[in-house]
Amino acid sequence: MADALKIQLPNIPSAIALAGDGEENLKILSRQTGAVLVLRGQELQITGTDAQINLASRLVRSLEDLWIKGNNISNADILTARQALDSDREDELQELRRDVLAKTRRGDEVRAKTFRQRQYIETIRKRDVTFCTGPAGTGKTYLAVVVAVQALLANQVEKLILTRPAVEAGERLGFLPGDLQQKINPYLRPLYDAIYEFIDAEKVPNLMERGIIEVAPLAYMRGRTLNHAFIIVDEAQNTTPAQIKMVLTRLGFRSRMVITGDTTQTDLPHNQQSGLSVALDILKHVEGIGFCEFTQKDVVRHPLVQRIVAAYEKYEK
Repeated sequence: MADALKIQLPNIPSAIALAGDGEENLKILSRQTGAVLVLRGQELQITGTDAQINLASRLVRSLEDLWIKGNNISNADILTARQALDSDREDELQELRRDVLAKTRRGDEVRAKTFRQRQYIETIRKRDVTFCTGPAGTGKTYLAVVVAVQALLANQVEKLILTRPAVEAGERLGFLPGDLQQKINPYLRPLYDAIYEFIDAEKVPNLMERGIIEVAPLAYMRGRTLNHAFIIVDEAQNTTPAQIKMVLTRLGFRSRMVITGDTTQTDLPHNQQSGLSVALDILKHVEGIGFCEFTQKDVVRHPLVQRIVAAYEKYEK
């Protein structure tokens, strides 16, 4: 007969936070530990072998500073806590949770969710050029925008430039209505959305008119030298080798550049090399450039996104 352990949670909000939507967190905890976790009101029952119960209990306790406040617990929070237990990094885990990167206009605290995300943020702060690759949902672009906006608001840089290649993902720009700017706006939407998290939407047009914030397709970068700027190149897997070289050589004095992309999801023609892949190979030993690589374990969206990424990785191997 399996052993059992009961943990009494302090209140209903903490129980809801620990369980997650549709008790998804309990399912993830079960998959991670082999134990069976069942919540009855405020009582959590854990059954399994002694080793399974011990691991599940430690994992639940390592998340206590989140669920005791009724904070949402993500898939990444659980996986990072498990990683911390496996590698004796529990103290580092607490530092990770305490380190508030920024607050959105709604007052939500933004933190790194995984150890690799924290390393990414530290690399951006220390290096003039940072490359970050990995699957969708890992926060590559969002975290870069957070750091960039904070640098802008702290007057560390004079302008924020967000750019991406306007490459169609199976569709044609020409069929979209409007002028060029209206045609490319859908491609730049994720960048606008991230900015609006931290700067009042009514203030953004004025900042754009003054050139303090610039959101533009990559072609607009040609022939410029970008001084005192924070530049984010998004979806860089869709650049050609010539384009990525062009934008990298735009870097001016007192500027920082972050290049993000997913090398497995290029929308370029099949016979066209990805500029991001080429740049990673050419620049891997260049001093002063930082490199970060996210995996499916860093996905911080819906848990199903992580399983989709894992399934595709398995198929492509």
